[in-house]
Amino acid sequence: MTTDAMLNPPLPAVSLLSKAPIPSDPNSRILAAIDIGTNSIHMVVVKINSSLPAFNIVDAEKSTVRLGERCPQTGNLTVEAMARAIAALRRCLDMARAWNAEQIIAVATSATREAPNGREFIRDVEAQLGLQIDLIAGQEEARRIYLGVLSGLELHNQPHVIVDIGGGSTELILGDGHDPRFLSSTKVGAVRLSNEFIATDPISNREYDRLKAYVRGMLEWPLEDLKGHIQSGEAVRILGTSGTIESLIRLDASETQGVAPASLHGYGLTLERLQLLTQRLRKLPFSDRCKMPGMSERRAEIILSGAIILQEVMESLGMKQIHACPRALREGIIVDWMLNHGLIEDRLRYQGSVRQRSVLNLAQKYRVNLENAQQIAQFSVNIFDQTHSTLHRWGAGERELLWASAILHNCGHYISHSAHHKHSYYLIRNGGLLGYTDAEIEMIANLARYHRKGAPKKKHEAYQVLSKESRQVVDQLSAILKVAVALDRRQISAIQAIDCEFRPEPRELIIHLTPAQAGDDCDLELWSFEYKKACFEAEFQVKLSAKVKAGAIA
Repeated sequence: MTTDAMLNPPLPAVSLLSKAPIPSDPNSRILAAIDIGTNSIHMVVVKINSSLPAFNIVDAEKSTVRLGERCPQTGNLTVEAMARAIAALRRCLDMARAWNAEQIIAVATSATREAPNGREFIRDVEAQLGLQIDLIAGQEEARRIYLGVLSGLELHNQPHVIVDIGGGSTELILGDGHDPRFLSSTKVGAVRLSNEFIATDPISNREYDRLKAYVRGMLEWPLEDLKGHIQSGEAVRILGTSGTIESLIRLDASETQGVAPASLHGYGLTLERLQLLTQRLRKLPFSDRCKMPGMSERRAEIILSGAIILQEVMESLGMKQIHACPRALREGIIVDWMLNHGLIEDRLRYQGSVRQRSVLNLAQKYRVNLENAQQIAQFSVNIFDQTHSTLHRWGAGERELLWASAILHNCGHYISHSAHHKHSYYLIRNGGLLGYTDAEIEMIANLARYHRKGAPKKKHEAYQVLSKESRQVVDQLSAILKVAVALDRRQISAIQAIDCEFRPEPRELIIHLTPAQAGDDCDLELWSFEYKKACFEAEFQVKLSAKVKAGAIA
């Protein structure tokens, strides 16, 4: 693949995911996706037919483990909660292996990303079960929920608000089947609020008023921001994707129809009915809530908090009725995997470049000089490509991380020129990049952190948290980035092209430079190169030199 193709990959063409049964196909593949949430652990096993492309859910598992029940003093995940989660994950793995799943993708959300010992939990899972877990940020969670919804519903270009009320957070999404207009994640969830605000049974008036006021305050900004993305006169519908919303709709349907529906298809919940239901729930003790149709004990503990969140969303947006969507994050994990593995020629054009677009959006946000950044990104991937198989064995995934870090390496100037490489780490780490796992964002941030000054050191906390392999990626790719930065020292695109020549005996790499202007000896670039090449030489055990091509200087 050429460098231009890397920096500007072609967008995929049009296709559609389907819920229809998949015919027998030798191209079918089995995949499992696990969503490790605050309240529950969900898994779906799907059969993918790459010739359509489509996927069909063949099995599912759900365990209410309450991972979000954290220690009130430290905020840590409790030993008991982690034990319940690991036991549930073991069952998921057994089921996935029984289906001969070729890959098991697991992501963790609110409870794990907020707990001080969340990463320790992830390491324990890998050590005990051999399962790797990706920690995803709130906005990335919202993006994948959106993908999951689009895999099961056709929005017909009509704007929809999608609400997912989880145990620890609520995701709000606005989209019409194309590029999402708005993505947010707010720390209000049914488990979190029940633990923090409800101590009486039934809830006292004082606790109820405090809970409602807190929810209103927390959701005020994201709801106002969402409304700002709705165009005047647009008719907007609302969908709910969480177990809490499904339970509320099922409860209302049971009471209005006299029987619990087997499927929620065609059922909706009006705001008026929700308000009446919320008032009933606040007056019922836990024992009576458990007797309501289809209400488990675990759901009865948190249903009031979830109802209050949903009511606030619908009232603020002026929505009169909500319908349930059966697909959410776990199906979105599947779609994202299919996109990343080239199995979908995507009808949603934005998905083909979601990572690239997110990186460039962050660069613009922090006023990065994009012309300079793209020059350095081009040099970085050129060196990467031309030294592949001779100096390193990293693949397309690491190449993309290098590109992203090159685009964003100077974003720290937005805060201060002094120690801007450290500021770059912070801005990238907390900038909300979409399409990347938490571990990938950590690597991008570290690569940018080490584009100047010395090599990474184990005493650096941000570098220390990386896995052994991730540290190797950062060590070697940051050395490449240093050289690329040096070769654009004047930031005027003085060098038009670079060509790497590897000589095995003695082990040497010569970078031949073609100046953009005849007569330019590129002295400042060569000086900067000599100053910064030591890390590259140490990492790759090679002598490094740069030469301006003969005849290029008048």
